[in-house]
This record gives sequence, C-alpha cells and structure tokens, in this order.
Amino acid sequence: MDQTFVQWKRQCLSRLDLSKKASVDEHIEHVVSLLNSCEQYFTTSSCSGRIILIDGAPERSDVQKQNCVWLFVSHNKCKWDDVVCAVARSSGEAVLKFEPFVLHAQCRHLDDAQLLHSVAINSGFRNSGLTVSKTGKIITAVRSTHGLEVPLSHEGKLLVEHEYISFLTQIANQKMEENLRRIHRFYHNLQTALSTEKLKKLQIPDPPSSQGLQDSPHRPETEKGEAEEKEEKIKTSVYKRRRKRQQHHQTDCCHGDESSSGPEPEDCLDLFT
Repeated sequence: MDQTFVQWKRQCLSRLDLSKKASVDEHIEHVVSLLNSCEQYFTTSSCSGRIILIDGAPERSDVQKQNCVWLFVSHNKCKWDDVVCAVARSSGEAVLKFEPFVLHAQCRHLDDAQLLHSVAINSGFRNSGLTVSKTGKIITAVRSTHGLEVPLSHEGKLLVEHEYISFLTQIANQKMEENLRRIHRFYHNLQTALSTEKLKKLQIPDPPSSQGLQDSPHRPETEKGEAEEKEEKIKTSVYKRRRKRQQHHQTDCCHGDESSSGPEPEDCLDLFT
C-alpha cells in the first residue's frame, strides 16, 4: 500500500495543472507546499477562494460551471463597478458567487486523514470530510459553507439595482476576508499538528526510575560516604573488643605464677593487626 501511495503521489505531482488558472493560487501556495512536502500527503486539487460572476444558458434552471461563461473572477476582494461591467455582458442567467477555500488531499493512512480532518474542523472549515474509495484512496476534503450565490440577471436582463450589486460586493469581500483568516489559521494549526505528530514518532525513552538509580553500581557520593562511615564504625567496635580482651589477658598473667612467661609486647601488638 505504501509503495502504491508513493506512485500515486509521483504521478499526481508530475502531471500538468488542468485548472483554468493552471497554477496554485497565491494565497495557498504555502499550504499546498507544506502538505506536498510531507511523505503522508499530497494535494489533488485546490482553490484559495474566489468571487465569480458566471453566465449560464437561459433554458437551464441550474448554473453549472462547465456549461457557462465566466464573466468575472477574482481570488481577492473586488470592486462593485467591476461586477457591474461584467454583468452588462450577460446574455443568459448571470449569478454572482463567492466560493470559499477548498482543498483535496490524498493521505497515506487513515490516521493521517483523521489528523488533517481534525485540523480543518478546528480551523473553521466545518464542512470538511474524508472518504475512502474502492481502490483504497483516502481523501480528505477541506471546505467550508460560508459561500454566497445570488442571481443578477435573467435572459440577459438585469434584475437588481446597482446599489444592490454594491451591497452584494461588500458581503462577498467580507466573506473573502474571513476566508483568508481561516486559511491562515489552518496553516498554523497544521504546522503544529505535524510537529507534534513527528515528536510522538521519535519515541523518546523515559528517564530511569529511582529504583534503577539505587541498583546502579555507580552510587552517588552521599551514599558512598554513608557506607564508609558505617564501615569505620564497625572497625572501631571490633578494635575496642579486641583491646578489652587483651587487657583482661594481661591482668590474668599478673596474678599467675611469676615464673610463667607472659606475652611479649610485640606479641600483644600482633592482636591489633
């Protein structure tokens, strides 16, 4: 499975970007680079968030991007007069939309996907989720629900006043600002989570227990001193007992027969050696 993941990652990152922009959006280059630099992730698609005005066919009740004309698109905040100029070119069903940040990342293991999903949720992307395909691909989708979608024209005829377009543009710009804040939060939360996960994998051993220190042949200096002191006391006690016995022996010799020979001083000294 790991080798298959490596092949999928290599193939995905080496192929051409088929999006309209044909490159990663500026506001999320650092996010995409961070994920692709990790061995357990790679991105399959992404968008930093955008304000768009699309024009669909009049006979369709729903507006699908693959069957429509893009009248205006911006990955930053925009001006209301730009939207007014764009909607003037509509010949069908013009819809103003704000689409928040979205990113799809394939993950090596389920634990990796769950980590990325948790980071997304904690960063404000409440609509995020993860799926496992029949082929074993584990995908985490980072996305949000704070979008905007408002029709502005029907059969090329403007339905609202310019003042209302100005109001909608302000709302879209506010959503873009919040979107960029969430991207920033997601990036830093992801950095923290990856660093924490890396430290866990290092498996740093715990310090030795106090019992282990007691059993160690290299005793602390304080323990050595106490042992030496006890040993000195034992030697002193033995010396005193020997001295007492020797003195008692000498006393017995004085009360004996004068002709009996007592121990020479040199012999007495041998008792203490």
